Amino acid sequence: MAPVQPGTSGEGADGQLSLLRSAARGHRPRTPEGSAERDPVAGVVLDVPLPHLDRVFDYAVPASAASSAVVGARVRVRLAGQDVEGFVVERRATSEHAGALQPLRRVVSPEPVLDPAVLALARAVARRCAGTTADVLRLAVPPRRAVVETEDRPGPPAGPLPRPAAGPWEAYAGGAALVARVVDGGSPRAVWTSLPGAAGDDWPAALAVLAAAALAGGRGALLVVPDARDVARLDAALTALLGAGRHVRLTAEDGPTARYRAFVALRRGRVRAVVGTRAAALAPVQDLGLVVCWDDGDDLHAEPRAPYPHARDVLVERAGQAGAAAVVGSPSRSAAAQQLLADGWARVVVAPREVVRARAPRVAVAEDDGRDPAGPGARLPASALRLVRESLPSGPVLVQVPRAGYLPATACQRCRHPARCARCGGPLALPQPDEPGGASTPVCRWCATSAPAWACPHCGGRALRSLVVGSGRTAEELGRALPGTTVRRSGGAAEVLASVPAAPALVVATPGAEPVAEGGYSAALLLDTWALLSRAELRSAEEALRRWLQAASLVRPAADGGRVLAVGEAGLAPLQALVRWDPGGHAERELAERTELGLPPAAVVARVTGSPAGVRALLAAVVLPPGASVLGPAPLAPRAWVGASGRRSARTDGDEEAQALLRAPRTAATALADALRAARAATSARKEPPVRVHVDPLDPLEGW
Repeated sequence: MAPVQPGTSGEGADGQLSLLRSAARGHRPRTPEGSAERDPVAGVVLDVPLPHLDRVFDYAVPASAASSAVVGARVRVRLAGQDVEGFVVERRATSEHAGALQPLRRVVSPEPVLDPAVLALARAVARRCAGTTADVLRLAVPPRRAVVETEDRPGPPAGPLPRPAAGPWEAYAGGAALVARVVDGGSPRAVWTSLPGAAGDDWPAALAVLAAAALAGGRGALLVVPDARDVARLDAALTALLGAGRHVRLTAEDGPTARYRAFVALRRGRVRAVVGTRAAALAPVQDLGLVVCWDDGDDLHAEPRAPYPHARDVLVERAGQAGAAAVVGSPSRSAAAQQLLADGWARVVVAPREVVRARAPRVAVAEDDGRDPAGPGARLPASALRLVRESLPSGPVLVQVPRAGYLPATACQRCRHPARCARCGGPLALPQPDEPGGASTPVCRWCATSAPAWACPHCGGRALRSLVVGSGRTAEELGRALPGTTVRRSGGAAEVLASVPAAPALVVATPGAEPVAEGGYSAALLLDTWALLSRAELRSAEEALRRWLQAASLVRPAADGGRVLAVGEAGLAPLQALVRWDPGGHAERELAERTELGLPPAAVVARVTGSPAGVRALLAAVVLPPGASVLGPAPLAPRAWVGASGRRSARTDGDEEAQALLRAPRTAATALADALRAARAATSARKEPPVRVHVDPLDPLEGW
């Protein structure tokens, strides 16, 4: 066994051409007795996370596996005295290795699960994220379920799909032309700002039309959404328009067998349309003609496992490789999507202002003064409680509360200092009265330690007051203020509701858990807007506006009496953008400010985290491109983390870590990633302490 020389297994067309040239001047390898007569050499990518082993290894193909060790098959091989799994990525007659090759241990399955196009995409994603191909393939290829490979399922209904009507896209400038170009086999690229839809089904219907356009043109469609609720809504829209059997859903929530069944159907080309969550961005869709990333600002699109790719970036790369149409859509607009427009990569698709005004509810901002003394705990402005009372008779009213729980943050009643856990320093919260321990016993939100004898270390006081009111306490207060009113909760400790009936009710939901109301909500109340805006994150303003627009989009149009009231400071830019319903203008401002400060997406930032010795070793090995700079290394600020058990805890002194930030201009993004990959390979070969490298994290300043 020997690895192919690094220069012969590079990424992209140049690497493949180099590989072919090397094979042409190679020689017949020394293979064991009983090897395959034709193409006895298998190039294998190993499922090993070590950066210095991220290359193609040569193994001999036994004669017994000559027909089963096909390109894309899972195999088991011997490496450093251990059996490891991998994928066959090529079969050839020659090898540059002059010695004897070790044989494949066995072929796990002859099913060619690794598509060559997906392999090329995985290499490109690994290069962009300064990661390894094996880590990307682990996200792309689900675990095997042998029973699925023996199934013989029918294909989609016979006959081509008819050319779809533009439908919802007629309301957008350039929308009908976008659909027509997708049908005709073009590759348009668009950043789409969707119109508000009271029924909550406008965006699924629009995306279903695009998928039908791709299928009608003889090509495949790949649609990626943030969570299972969105998958269910889009799945229903696709079934209604395409009919049953023409698409599959690819999501972990359906279980490993159903997921692998959908994966195999795509890989075999039985269906060519798929809707799924972030891992579906790497799905093996045949003849790909359309990729869609819906609500790209949602942090669920960011993979929490190495190499931390974002679904939007994967789909942008994939559209370029496949020559497919690409649509990045959302009720709002992220700074990253605005950067795609600024780069000229995409064109904007929005509705005219008069259409937006006709479809949007009336939005206003209520200041925090002028509270109603008779209101629920005197927490709501008088105008907010009046809105709820006036709107309830005509339908459900949505109340968005940014924090889950009952009283998720407390402080000393006497001196107002925040109450912290004596064990880990986490915030003390008061649980729901009907939860174990009752509302009188504070509990740490990080380590779940109860503090029945808590005393303020500053003044000795023992009484607590609320700093933040959660969705549970809000529902309780509103129920007392409006007796006889049905109160439903969604999100937090309560079940996330998919929909609610049109009957009058109060629906208290956390951001992202707002259910769809039949016929739309009569009104929406956005509470504690300061809580979303005051988060110490780079994306706090754009994230807050996205959350508000999502909730407001579920409200009826102003002509039908729909109203939205946000409680906050009216002069803040995100709230002004909400009132004007202008996510595009806010995104332009955000991008301009980040460009001036040299922050993502206007620049590329890589965060290196690990032990202090490992971070220092990597920084010593990396050769930075011109214009790049380094901040750190510095100790990683104490923060909470979630362990394997799912319990939230806090890092202790034994878990000391350091981090460093590397920043470079956007034009040097590839050079910086290549430099980090080379440095990781070098330090890994020297067995230096491992580190985590995250290129373009959602919050690059976390831990500083």
